Amino acid sequence: MQSVAAALDRLGELAASPTVSTLASAFEAAGHEVALVGGPVRDAFLGRPTNDLDFTTDATPDEILAVVKPIAEVHWDIGRAFGTIGAKVAGETVEITTYRADSYDGASRKPEVVFGTSLDEDLTRRDFTVNALALRLPRLELVDPSGGIDDLIAKVLRTPAPPEVSFGDDPLRMLRAARFSAQLGFEVEHATREAMTALAPEIDRISAERVRDELSKLLLTAAPRGGIRLLVESGLAERVLPEIPALRLEVDEHHHHKDVYEHSLTVLDQAIDYELARGKLDSPDLIVRLAALLHDIGKPATRRLEPGGVVSFHHHDLVGAKLAKKRLRALRFDNDTINAVSRLIELHLRFFGYTDGAWSDSAVRRYVRDAGDQLERLHILTRADVTTRNRRKADRLGFAYDDLEERIAKLAEEEEIAAVRPELDGAEIMAALGIRPGPVVGEAYRFLLDVRLDEGPIGADAARERLLAWWAQRDPA
Repeated sequence: MQSVAAALDRLGELAASPTVSTLASAFEAAGHEVALVGGPVRDAFLGRPTNDLDFTTDATPDEILAVVKPIAEVHWDIGRAFGTIGAKVAGETVEITTYRADSYDGASRKPEVVFGTSLDEDLTRRDFTVNALALRLPRLELVDPSGGIDDLIAKVLRTPAPPEVSFGDDPLRMLRAARFSAQLGFEVEHATREAMTALAPEIDRISAERVRDELSKLLLTAAPRGGIRLLVESGLAERVLPEIPALRLEVDEHHHHKDVYEHSLTVLDQAIDYELARGKLDSPDLIVRLAALLHDIGKPATRRLEPGGVVSFHHHDLVGAKLAKKRLRALRFDNDTINAVSRLIELHLRFFGYTDGAWSDSAVRRYVRDAGDQLERLHILTRADVTTRNRRKADRLGFAYDDLEERIAKLAEEEEIAAVRPELDGAEIMAALGIRPGPVVGEAYRFLLDVRLDEGPIGADAARERLLAWWAQRDPA
């Protein structure tokens, strides 16, 4: 937390920047109020970098456009119905929004947009006091009607209005509480937490797309674990991601197993650490984090109490992959993300057979082929899935995976394993067998791919001989 003086100095420097000063002068010349609002002001006090420039004004969307057009390199009005105009001014992207006073009608899944009349009114309708801060321009007056600076100092999240009113206006703010708690490392104050629990069913009024976006933002924070806990403890996760609270399996005195819920949170933590340490993915990586959080969601459905105090979860990888696909579709994730996450969950146990006995080169090739373009993510997820406190066991698994990665690298160098293909393509298969296009071509292709995976490169002539021998022995029925 910066001192107030240091924060005001940062804000003064920001206000003097070409983008902010140009906007401030233009709105003042047009006779309108304008203020820098929300995140940029908050982050000045927290000593965090400023990524977005958001402004609020008494000007209507049409009036904003009239002010912005002469000074912007480009502008857009995709958010015009909600009072927001975007523009690029002096090389930076900005958003300018008319004072707001929106609320839900209790039935609609979208807010009813009502334009406000004053800056204080706009700020008191915002989500949290730490975001309800503004800097009036160009005179650099700090506006804090709800005690946001005190809450920044105390590291507390609190709503400017009574939480029942604030969450009633927009129930998505309950998910935002979890996200900001994780992002800023702040505690949600008691009354706000109680309101989240009491009003959890109201999240059903929010569209799946908005829920998806907020959950994604939470997972993409540096340390999402605390935010996920808050969603589970408040009952919100039961409404938006019920597979996570379902991981809190009861452990009886006779059948013992690892706490699956805590294990999953630890895997998420460790996956983030590996993601950053390995440096081979653009970080933060949503697919890695979704797969880590969801990798064991098949366990509740597959849990069996076996004789001798053993608990089994047979095929929880396959069941979990199907459940993840279903949940992510319900949340309107894109198909690439859905397929990648479900594939990682389906494969996350594959490695543990490696420690039972040496894999052949064929098995290593199949591991790489099945992972496809998700191989690096599978490396991360598999390593993160080791949460045992037994140091010797953890080291054994770590060394085994080191060995597997070395073998993958060696095979890749020798034969470009990532692009394994049969030595004959579809056209060559049809020519060799004298057949026309049809399902049998695919059958022959798969036969040659198995040969390639099992034996490595054998050359086109040898592959053709193997194909003809297979064809001669094949039962047409």
